Amino acid sequence: MAIPRQLPNSITIVRILCAPVFLWLLLADGGADGPLRWWAAALFIVAIATDGVDGYLARRHHIVTDLGKLLDPIADKVLTGFAFVGLSILGELPWWITIVVLVREIGITVHRLVVASDHVVAAAWMGKLKTVAQGVALSLALLPLWTVVGDGIFWVNGVAMTIAVILTIASGIDYVVTEFRGARRAKGVA
Repeated sequence: MAIPRQLPNSITIVRILCAPVFLWLLLADGGADGPLRWWAAALFIVAIATDGVDGYLARRHHIVTDLGKLLDPIADKVLTGFAFVGLSILGELPWWITIVVLVREIGITVHRLVVASDHVVAAAWMGKLKTVAQGVALSLALLPLWTVVGDGIFWVNGVAMTIAVILTIASGIDYVVTEFRGARRAKGVA
């Protein structure tokens, strides 16, 4: 069954558009553990899960595009960036974590946009692993699970967030090293 060529990119764009709605739901009642918090978490989880869906559809149906390669990581960064900022605004996540993550994400996004006319930098395996780790850590932090399972979930959240931050830093270093080596090889060939 053929799917519309623009479907994967459309899913990616919807993920970007979900980000402000998610943030509004998270902050609307001051982050209380009520229905808006659950809806915010659910929207985040569904939106971040579409990252796998759009990529799968594009690869499965051989409709991978340069626009998709560029937009997909940006959509992830917008959604996760809004989640990090929202949790920090609520005082549930230290600002230094959000700043470290945002510096990495914004820096790499700006670089991708600058080099886009020369070559499109698709997400590497470590960047994809980082996105999964961030998605899991943020989902755990967003869901008010402490109301269901107790305070032990805060320890689990802390471990998950630590792994996500380590992978964020490591994947940023990997990205810079890979791009630096690629630039050196390109100069050597030219």
